[in-house]
Amino acid sequence: MRTVAVIPARFGSERLPGKVLREVAGVPLIQYVYRAVKGSRGIERIIVATDDERVKRMVESFGGEAVMTSPDHASGSDRCAEVASSLDCDAILNVQGDEPLVRGDLLDTLIMALSGDGAAHAATPFVSLENAADVEDPNVVKAVSGLGGYALYFSRSPIPYLREKAVIHRKHIGVYCYRTAALLKFASLPPSPLEQAEKLEQLRMLENGFNIRMVEWSGQFIGIDTEEDLERFREMVERGEVRITNDQ
Repeated sequence: MRTVAVIPARFGSERLPGKVLREVAGVPLIQYVYRAVKGSRGIERIIVATDDERVKRMVESFGGEAVMTSPDHASGSDRCAEVASSLDCDAILNVQGDEPLVRGDLLDTLIMALSGDGAAHAATPFVSLENAADVEDPNVVKAVSGLGGYALYFSRSPIPYLREKAVIHRKHIGVYCYRTAALLKFASLPPSPLEQAEKLEQLRMLENGFNIRMVEWSGQFIGIDTEEDLERFREMVERGEVRITNDQ
């Protein structure tokens, strides 16, 4: 399955403006993400999709490929779709520009999960979530799936509600592998009510009947949404848990 990775990198984040260019140990966040995506063996090309010339220049300065996209997109997947509309490939990997701990083997697993399931329109990962504070944190997106392995719902609320039986909550990781045709269809649809309520783009897919294959993963992930997230990542780099050389 021919797959292209697209990294949507909007400059004007509401909670942490300009975060993709914020530096940790002298390396901008977008370069950490780009370098991590290069660890995938299943992709043939990486494109950063941005709405800001500063981001484009930064990506090109370290040898990456970047394209300008509309500033009006409602979600990262909409931005990816603009790029995908001019590509000839079977699948698009959407890796957010604020996921510096994404791993190449995870991306390859998502590609294999999608290619092996003809009924799936997209595949996305989750990890077990046991920290009570994270369960309650609206910045940590929770996911539930059915017995067949497809997503039922995503929420910023602590789902499922544990009335009696203990269940391990699941944290959704905002990485997607879309069939290209499904991504383009998704982007042609208007923002859905639940998407607008929760500010979660994947709910538009569920509300319109798309099948999202959930893939279990393990490991630590930090989506950089706040100053606190950035500081946690900085501490990981300082402890030597993340490579900080300036190559790709």
